[in-house]
Amino acid sequence: MGMNTRIVLLIALSAPLASHAAGAFTSLNPEAAIPDPVEVSSPGPHSDFISRVQEKLRQLGFDAGPVNGDFGEKTQAALAQFQLSRTIPAGGQLDDLTLAELGVEREAL
Repeated sequence: MGMNTRIVLLIALSAPLASHAAGAFTSLNPEAAIPDPVEVSSPGPHSDFISRVQEKLRQLGFDAGPVNGDFGEKTQAALAQFQLSRTIPAGGQLDDLTLAELGVEREAL
């Protein structure tokens, strides 16, 4: 078997695998696969701050769900994806480095 035949065979065999790899699990935004929260939580003391984080994540292309001030599963997943995209340790938490990268200031105590 010649070199060109091997290359064509390799491409032909790997093509079907590539088409399956584009699902939500392997996409750049897997948080989009998490359903938006159905229940509306009551506003907490940091709701405005979390809403600003959610708005910024959405502006940057990360699906944090509805801007509702709730730091729920979808917002945490979007935050972790943002952190990964910026090579920040992806803990899904609002640490100082993450907030600086987002351009969101911490609330004054």
